[in-house]
Amino acid sequence: MVSNEGNGGLPHESGRKRVVIVGLGMVGIAFIEKLIKLDAKRQEYEVIVIGDEPHLAYNRVGLTSFFAHREVKNLYLNPQTWYDELPNGSLSYHVNSLVTDIDSENKTVRTAKGDDVKYDILILATGSNAVLPKHTPGHDGKGVFVYRTIEDLEKLISFSATKTGTTGLVVGGGLLGLEAAKAMMDLEEFGKVKLIERNRWVLSRQLDGDAGGMVVEQVRKLGLDVMLSKRVGKIHVNEANEVTGVRFEDGEELECSCICFAIGVRARDDLAREAGLKCADRGGGIVIAPDLSTSIPDIYAIGECASWNNETYGLIGPGIEMADVLAFNLTQAKVHTPRKFTRPDLSTKLKLLGVEVASFGDFFADRDGPKFPPPGRGGAKKETEDRVKTLTSGPPPPPVKALTYKDPFNHVYKKYIFTMDGKYLLGGMMIGDTKDYIKLVPMVKGQKPMEIEPSELIVGKPGGDDDDSDLPDDTQICSCHNVTKGDVAVAVKDGTCKSIGDVKSCTKAGTGCGGCMPLVQSIFNQTMASMGNEVKNHLCPHFEYSRADLFNIIMVKKLETFEAIMKHCGKDPDSVGCEVCKPTIGSITASLFNKHVMDPGLKGLQETNDKFLANIQRNGTYSVVPRVSGGEITPDKLIVIGTVAKKYNLYCKVTGGQRIDMFGARKQDLLAIWSELIEGGMESGHAYAKSLRTVKSCVGTTWCRFGVGDSVGMAIRIEERYKSIRSPHKIKGGVSGCVRECAEAQNKDFGLIATEKGFNIFVGGNGGAKPRHSEVLALDVPPDDVIPILDRYLSFYIRTADKLQRTARWLENLPGGIKYLQEVILQDKLGICADLEKQMEDLVGTFFCEWTEAINDAGRREQFQQFANTEENIVDTIEPTAERGQERPSYWPKDSVTTDFRGTKWSDLAWQPIVEANKFKDVASGDSQAIKRGDTQLAIFKVRGKYFCTQQMCPHKRAFVLSDGLIGEDLATNKLWVSCPYHKRNYELSGKEAGKCGNDDDVNIATFPVEEREDGWVYAKLPSVEELDSVLGTSKFKIKKEDMPDPFVKLDAKLKTMKGRKGLQASHFEGGKGEVATAENILAGNGVGTPSIDW
Repeated sequence: MVSNEGNGGLPHESGRKRVVIVGLGMVGIAFIEKLIKLDAKRQEYEVIVIGDEPHLAYNRVGLTSFFAHREVKNLYLNPQTWYDELPNGSLSYHVNSLVTDIDSENKTVRTAKGDDVKYDILILATGSNAVLPKHTPGHDGKGVFVYRTIEDLEKLISFSATKTGTTGLVVGGGLLGLEAAKAMMDLEEFGKVKLIERNRWVLSRQLDGDAGGMVVEQVRKLGLDVMLSKRVGKIHVNEANEVTGVRFEDGEELECSCICFAIGVRARDDLAREAGLKCADRGGGIVIAPDLSTSIPDIYAIGECASWNNETYGLIGPGIEMADVLAFNLTQAKVHTPRKFTRPDLSTKLKLLGVEVASFGDFFADRDGPKFPPPGRGGAKKETEDRVKTLTSGPPPPPVKALTYKDPFNHVYKKYIFTMDGKYLLGGMMIGDTKDYIKLVPMVKGQKPMEIEPSELIVGKPGGDDDDSDLPDDTQICSCHNVTKGDVAVAVKDGTCKSIGDVKSCTKAGTGCGGCMPLVQSIFNQTMASMGNEVKNHLCPHFEYSRADLFNIIMVKKLETFEAIMKHCGKDPDSVGCEVCKPTIGSITASLFNKHVMDPGLKGLQETNDKFLANIQRNGTYSVVPRVSGGEITPDKLIVIGTVAKKYNLYCKVTGGQRIDMFGARKQDLLAIWSELIEGGMESGHAYAKSLRTVKSCVGTTWCRFGVGDSVGMAIRIEERYKSIRSPHKIKGGVSGCVRECAEAQNKDFGLIATEKGFNIFVGGNGGAKPRHSEVLALDVPPDDVIPILDRYLSFYIRTADKLQRTARWLENLPGGIKYLQEVILQDKLGICADLEKQMEDLVGTFFCEWTEAINDAGRREQFQQFANTEENIVDTIEPTAERGQERPSYWPKDSVTTDFRGTKWSDLAWQPIVEANKFKDVASGDSQAIKRGDTQLAIFKVRGKYFCTQQMCPHKRAFVLSDGLIGEDLATNKLWVSCPYHKRNYELSGKEAGKCGNDDDVNIATFPVEEREDGWVYAKLPSVEELDSVLGTSKFKIKKEDMPDPFVKLDAKLKTMKGRKGLQASHFEGGKGEVATAENILAGNGVGTPSIDW
């Protein structure tokens, strides 16, 4: 039975050996956990732990989070129930009990309450104390704190509440100092928080000057005032001994009301010294041997109080390693060679004030020389060294080479240190991008020669994503608790851990700083999957199904509407969903039933691009991309595109997919533009949809003298077959006529390369942010067999991929990878190939041009009116900029509009009819309309019969688009929001926080009362037109060209001086008409035999 007898009455003899631990901190509890686990069968020991704090063991690494929740229990490493549920006689714990004396002859310890406790084995895990500079005058003033325990934090919190608006100082720019500074900033009591550091940069024990300087730059941007090269000489106090300021050693003075010292820790060895244990003279600490024993038999020391080779360690990692070694030796050494504590790994990876920082291995080897060089590479000096040269020129540089990468724009710094030949990695440091930390640490610890060039560790290999698949089982993934990849995998495989929470409880991975959790989650997922167990991958809070599961349910039950899908599959049958599940359901229903996406009930599921069948651009206009299958286009169609673009003043650009994009189309002009294109024999190119975009081709045997196959003909046939089919993500294809690969088919979702026998088919490649080279699915496929194979491949992808998952990521995560895919698609391993082909045949058989159907349907045509209450339009919310003969929108300003719109104090509000209620559809996903009133644009939403009214402008980028956003709902809080279609800023529509942005505190929107009345109109309670326009008028937020400078001024000046250059619209012929005059001459029919065109 576990007992907590902090008020006296310690347990009696039990017949087992008694292990007494002094100190219930992170290292103490780690030792207890390991000892109890290893002793579970033998039951050789009973354990008593005595802690002087009034709390159970808590996470000191995560101490800063206490300022947010103020709940000590949230920091507990194990809950109270863990202690209570341990087997009878295994552990007795005592808090709020200070051990004051050790009697090593009688093997007893005495507490401050007078209790004597016998021990057979005594473990000292007393930790360390925060250093307070008692030599500094004023150190005992009211307002001087240290940052070490929960009690320290509680005192700081209470004191800060009495000093609102004053200045708080943190002295010390190390790990603890930055944590303390963040804590004081999070209190939001002090007007200013300043960090004082005596060195020229922060984190000087982990980073060099360049890296430390980059951290300084970043934390200053976060609002922390950092003062470098400063030492506190005196603390000023008033007559009441209250802190009023400091004087630095250089004479400068600074007013403040509070000082938190975070200048280091000192081992708590007083108890050990008084008991006669040998302690280190310099730096303190209880001297330990490699087996953690002290100078007195049966007494051991672990953690920050222990001194190994005259060093103490203020990091949790070495303490956990000590606990591991000692627990092993006490339980397993009778049947196994005892372990020894060796050089600890001081690598650290933390996130301080939002800045990722890591150092590993011998990270100062380029400054101090390698401390632990690989065997035979010590770099020792030769006896014949020129001593005169050494005296005059200084010692030679350390025998190492450093590889450095510095990106000041993205705040990334990496320095990796190698032996002179580049064969061994010794250590390094990282700022900003620390994802490689987990792979580099074992390379240093293993001291094995590298099989790659050093530069690959910085620039990496092209293509592929980082994951844990190539990590050996002994890779340490959690440095806080010394947990390896193998520890996690074994715990999952033996059935101990069935959830990520179990993994954290069993292995302690992720319970320290938490920085390892993404990797822990990845290892858990992959291990579970390898065992055939389910890893939950729910679509969103509204559905407890993955996208693949939901697809199959909808397919089998033939659920064609959002309402039916939510009723049968959703957690709440009446929910309106969110911006995550709605587009996914819209995509699934389109892949299965291919109804027009603008139909009632489906429109509210679509992202803005699909909602209006065109890609929305920065200025609220749209781009129009007609289909150009295989990149082949006739001169007549080029003329059609050119005349339409000229008529509607559209900016034209050739895309990477071999077609022409026309930008700047206003929503109210889309129908007219499409009509003219369709009249000219063209159709929608689906550039707006998560569907097939293009099948790129080279000319192949059509023209090329090297062509082996007809790449153009095959590309056109493929694109014509799969055009318009919706899929989890966009799909791109390519067909090359020979191995010269001009169509770049091997970086596409599917690609073909012609061979003498047919085509090689490649799948699972993509460009984009994470490029991936495709893999071979089949070789030498006859042309007649290409389509059936692609039918199966695409149908299988559409059925099984996750939401918004490209084929590259899908194939990477597919169990068995390309080999399994070949078995399914080519060998029909699952017996579904016929079904996959039929699924695709049915889908392509339902094709229709979405533009044409929108034009031909009156209900759909109505949706292209800019405002529901007027035919008036507001155009050019971003001032056009003319360049290179076309117009584009001026650059966005860098800053958002941070006006407190939701807090606007309107002088007078009155109910006014603003739009007819019949403009809104009663659909499960909600409906919305844009409204014009004066110069102000408003957005009206109807959800489950209730109306909501907000401003139309999203302040993030001054975009007047909120009525086109997706409506979301939080099941837990019953909140509604609209998600801006540009960058997913989510604004609440209901409740006390209506108008608040849930994911960007810098912006908010105005909201207004709104209701439907019996006369068939929707009324909003609004201020006068003049007052409304003065706050929300469109012209007030119009973006001007001069708002942002031209980034090419200097470059253009340089290019103008280069010889042989002409204006982009001019002719090289002397006296040539140039672009504009020649085009006008052609359109007028002068000299070319064509009739003039009447605009």
